[in-house]
Amino acid sequence: MMLHEKDLLLISNPDNRRTAGLQEARRRMDMKPAMVLPYEDLLRTWRRGGSLAELVQSISPSPLIRLDAPGEDWEVERGLLHLGATDYEVSDSKVLNDQVPSFEGSKTCVKTDLPSSLPKVKREYFSAEAALTLEQQWGRIYAPAQWFRGWKTCLDRIAREAREVWPDVQFWNDPGEIGMMFDKRECQLYLTCHGISVPPIVPSSEPIKSWEMLRAALDASRMHRVFVKLAYGSGASGVVAYQVNPRTGAEMAITTVGMESVQGQTVFYNQGKLQKYTSPDEIRTLLDWLCAEGAQVERWMPKATLDQRAYDIRQLVMGGQVGHAVMRLSHTPITNLHLRNERMLPAEAGLNELHLSMIQKAAQHTMRVFPKSWSAGIDVMLTSGMNPRAYVLDVNPFGDLLYRVEYEGMSPYEWEMKLLRKEPVRHA
Repeated sequence: MMLHEKDLLLISNPDNRRTAGLQEARRRMDMKPAMVLPYEDLLRTWRRGGSLAELVQSISPSPLIRLDAPGEDWEVERGLLHLGATDYEVSDSKVLNDQVPSFEGSKTCVKTDLPSSLPKVKREYFSAEAALTLEQQWGRIYAPAQWFRGWKTCLDRIAREAREVWPDVQFWNDPGEIGMMFDKRECQLYLTCHGISVPPIVPSSEPIKSWEMLRAALDASRMHRVFVKLAYGSGASGVVAYQVNPRTGAEMAITTVGMESVQGQTVFYNQGKLQKYTSPDEIRTLLDWLCAEGAQVERWMPKATLDQRAYDIRQLVMGGQVGHAVMRLSHTPITNLHLRNERMLPAEAGLNELHLSMIQKAAQHTMRVFPKSWSAGIDVMLTSGMNPRAYVLDVNPFGDLLYRVEYEGMSPYEWEMKLLRKEPVRHA
């Protein structure tokens, strides 16, 4: 499939930094502004029985459609939770709770003391009606499995309705492939089947749905240091570096997730900074929640280091070409930049050409197994030691929001626009 320079329809949240960055790049490149369709308008139209067609009546011929990240907008968050509740049968393993507990919090949450015995955690669920009346609580992580069902439904419906309007429509990144990239479990298995090196998952004959099942799987596999990752999280949301002392059974969990007990229910939120749990009750509550919502459990592999800091690299691939890259360095197991970890360009760090080539090849090979998608940010690590290997940690379909990182004198969005102008530009 070829992407030509044509009208660009951007389905996004209009007021956020991603939309602003892309529009600014198009202005600098003397390109026509993208037409913006807000996710909020689309979700509201669907709720009243409408379709994409009535929102794009004036757009002809078919545009190139770019779907951007749906985050950073509370109305969209509620709308996706609502969509995830539609026609959903609640089993005994779910929590039916139309009454939303509240807790005192701020944009930067601080962990509070927890009671010695926390309430048993089950998968969170909100009815369709309750989802639309939720009041925002800064940092809280709401029903992630339900949110992802809503996001997948949204992606599937956009793909179907866009093709009904424009049979020859082209997507920047295919909605189906975006959905796969978002699901860490499905994505890592898919990459493994296509020969891409990823951290080994913890073997289990059935899905790991609780701390107890997790401990049994770790004992059976003799893995004692793992990452337990919320399958649908991003930006280190719901990521836990977990280890067990095989001799004493002592546990430790490092994570950004905070917990608070409110009205007999445990709520979970992003703290914006790392903390360490050592209390068995707290760790069990945390991991019961993660596993119930859906978790990717993989070996905690030692990363290559620079000046005693572990690092990995976000490598952008666009149209099959490697471009912008940034090293993320940390004294902790979690390297995400928003946690105030250090950032550095590979050239500044003196990364040798062989190691940089290993990272770039791993990222390019990863994009090739998504033939209907044009760009992504690929998170790649090198193992420690004299003979490192490259492993792909994550595939982010919206991974081009990188600040103060240039390639060939251009920002990521400007470089994308330059590549789109070429005739033709092919999917990788």
